Amino acid sequence: MSRVSRPDGRTDGRTDGRTEDLPDDRPEEPPDTAGGSGHGAGHGSRQGPHHGSGHGRPGHGSGQDPAHGSGDTTAPGTAHDSAGATASTSASTSASASAAASTPAAASDARHRLTALQGLAALSLDAMASVAYGPESIVLVLAAAGGYGLGFTLPVTLAIAALLAVLVASYRQVIAAYPDGGGSYAVARTHLGRRTSLVAAASLLLDYVLNVAVSVTAGVAALTSAFPALYDDRTGICLAVLLLITGINLRGIVDSAKAFLLPTAVFIGAVLTMIVAGLLRDAPASTVTADGHASVLAPHATAVGALLLLKAFASGCSALTGVEAVANAVPSFRAPAVRRAQRTEVALGALLGVMLIGLSVLIGRFHLQPVEGVTVLAQLADASLGHHAAFYVVQFATMVLLALAANTSFGGLPVLMGLLARDNYLPHVFGLKADRQVHRHGVLALAAVAAVLLVFSGGDVNTLVPLFAIGVFVGFTLCQIGMVRHWRLDRSPGWRGKALLNGCGALLTGVSAVVVTATKFTEGAWLIVLALPLLVLLFEAVHRAYTRIGERLGLGRVPEPLHRARCLVIVPVSHLSLLTYEALNAAVSLGDEVVAVTVTHGAPEDRPAAEALRRDWELWNPGVELLELPSATRSIGRPIAAYVTGLTTRRPGTRITVLIPEAEPAHLWQRLLQNQRGAVVAHAVRRDTDAVICRLRFRLETDARMW
Repeated sequence: MSRVSRPDGRTDGRTDGRTEDLPDDRPEEPPDTAGGSGHGAGHGSRQGPHHGSGHGRPGHGSGQDPAHGSGDTTAPGTAHDSAGATASTSASTSASASAAASTPAAASDARHRLTALQGLAALSLDAMASVAYGPESIVLVLAAAGGYGLGFTLPVTLAIAALLAVLVASYRQVIAAYPDGGGSYAVARTHLGRRTSLVAAASLLLDYVLNVAVSVTAGVAALTSAFPALYDDRTGICLAVLLLITGINLRGIVDSAKAFLLPTAVFIGAVLTMIVAGLLRDAPASTVTADGHASVLAPHATAVGALLLLKAFASGCSALTGVEAVANAVPSFRAPAVRRAQRTEVALGALLGVMLIGLSVLIGRFHLQPVEGVTVLAQLADASLGHHAAFYVVQFATMVLLALAANTSFGGLPVLMGLLARDNYLPHVFGLKADRQVHRHGVLALAAVAAVLLVFSGGDVNTLVPLFAIGVFVGFTLCQIGMVRHWRLDRSPGWRGKALLNGCGALLTGVSAVVVTATKFTEGAWLIVLALPLLVLLFEAVHRAYTRIGERLGLGRVPEPLHRARCLVIVPVSHLSLLTYEALNAAVSLGDEVVAVTVTHGAPEDRPAAEALRRDWELWNPGVELLELPSATRSIGRPIAAYVTGLTTRRPGTRITVLIPEAEPAHLWQRLLQNQRGAVVAHAVRRDTDAVICRLRFRLETDARMW
């Protein structure tokens, strides 16, 4: 027979509140903390980057995606480094990918991955848009040496183009050697050590975040230049543009590529048309844009020093940002991913090189001088196409592409964050993928940090530019050094020439990194110098935390044989309903013993509800004891947690489960009508006890009369 009881025998009290839908705030599931990227063969039942059951053999990784693979059961230092796969590994990976492509699931997945042309639109916007400020950066530096200094614009640009060719050739090899993406991080992790790889990852992370902020502010600056009335609203416009780009990328990288394909094609076509038209002219078609603006050319200068040329080279290298994005996002391409990514990288380098050299030739051909308030690209469009519709097409296309150049970061950074999460240097949530192959949490994190930067800068591009490009040069340098070591170990045919090429690239990008940092240090570059080691320390702290969790959970070790313990299920109730019925049904199915508990209060107004519950329980007679837990205060969770603690002490061999019944409304807005009783109980039990918490959700059917 059912009993209603309480420890002190009193019967006064009330529990008339309803339990409600618990927020999904369960503690994180056991993470993969084995320090490699291989994933063991354990069969975890919960999805996530860390859902292994520990039955895999240590050291035998399957290289699965952290969001979908089984749990990592490899011991630290023994897992295969999927980011550092050799070329032969990538070949086998491509072969297996081709075989899988015939399955329906693979065909469906391919729709959410990039073709070479889509990759050019999704991952090259940063590099393409840099032609709007790269040549101008060179001209502004050389203007300090007067007209004589401007004569070195083409030689400096040719040096940058040569470096671009080196970088493209290098990253083409990086794509083949590291098909899992990661770029500089993957190369440094394999050949330069763990700490150096974290520096590379931190530099790329900073560059990608700053690229979003700089690109958006530059695009909005072009807009406010055309419409000065919008100048005071530039911060809000920047945030609106960021929200638009974020929303598109949450739908998938393929959707973003399709959305940005037309603006990219218009910009490339406009710039190439401008270059061809300019080369066919003997004199400028128009100078209306620059008329009335003061020149920034230094007078009476007749010499150019090596330091000035070096500074111009370093400033112009800002046009190289974004070259690494394709190598970082190789997994986003359709199979064969390596070949498609390599084609995209070469096309990006060729187009960027042609545009940079072509614009520099026009600067010399028209004897262009930098002026205040007018961009070099605008002057070139005016001189080549004349001041009519074609001029405004170039300006509008430049404005749109500058604003959309942030998309490069949304294509590359979430993949990099996923790799860091796989290696336990970032929270594993960044390794999860949505159905459209989107690292959703990485996209949202990037947008949030970029929004903070936009608000901090007030939408002013000049506040952010001094911080830009330093991180990418550090990543370039580490990648080149790592590839030199790669060729020395690989010793494939022609390895000496390839190593020499990468060595020269490392020297050039290293010098550029030092020069850019030194010249812009007081303008804000010191923040990057400070942020790099802080990010590395953050990565290390996350890794240590996962290592401790892994040791505590015994990941990578075969557990002891299973043994059955007696199970006691505790069900908090406040009234009789179908919810109570379903909860007790589930409880008697789960446990050997079931106890229903209700918290009562001593206030006179609470007694009728408590007496009604007691009377109804005796009439129902479900065969389960109802235990009343008195509470001197209005607390609900603490009395239940205290009761569980006492049971644990008295019955140490019993496994205790607290089953919390909750109603799931048919409409989202109806959740506002619920109280937080279930959440309070779950929080108290989780905080004060080691009991298992089970959430039973009773779904309410849709009522046609409710809106």
